[in-house]
Amino acid sequence: MTDDPSPLSELPSVDCDYPPVFAESRLLTDAELLASREKALAHWDRKTDLWLFGYGSLIWNPGLPAVETVRSKVHGYHRGLYLWSRVNRGTPEQPGLVLALDRGGSCSGMAFRLAAEGADEHLEVLWRREMAMNSYRVAWLPCTLIDGRRVEALAFVMRREAPTYTGKLGDPIVRRVFGCATGRYGTTLEYVSRTVAALRECGMPDRALESLLQRCKDADSSQE
Repeated sequence: MTDDPSPLSELPSVDCDYPPVFAESRLLTDAELLASREKALAHWDRKTDLWLFGYGSLIWNPGLPAVETVRSKVHGYHRGLYLWSRVNRGTPEQPGLVLALDRGGSCSGMAFRLAAEGADEHLEVLWRREMAMNSYRVAWLPCTLIDGRRVEALAFVMRREAPTYTGKLGDPIVRRVFGCATGRYGTTLEYVSRTVAALRECGMPDRALESLLQRCKDADSSQE
């Protein structure tokens, strides 16, 4: 199972300097995070196990006690470095990049089944991890598991109107980020390298992401 090539022609092109100039943004309050979570889970009966689709760091660092973990695929979205990171993988002065789902194509990942009992407290932690900056929107995506089962899985999808949305970045910008961006959890380069390795180890290599990493990982080229 490999990902389809990302439909980059469908993305808005961005020709920006680095570091980029951001519009004002803020962390969501506890009340806003709770309201977001309750809205997203409104149709969940709290009795049925819940599926979560992971496409980035959740694959190698889920932080969730999954009952079942299965290779899976969603259509209509693809994975890419579309989100500026000013805390976890970069700083406001030298922002990093992290992965997000954007429209078009398809994406292989891992589907995690969470037991209904006790899931709320784990979802609260997940919301703080993924939704703090309000860069994603929550979506329930049709997900095909490797064994043929079809489930509806919760996923975090890029909000193109978010100030931290990158659009389509060229290699020179990505190369500079790989060469300098470091945040609370480490470098952007480490994050991408770990994700590439995890996807390959799971039998679902992302050729587009691997190619990007190979082209841009040379720190000596970061000043181009």
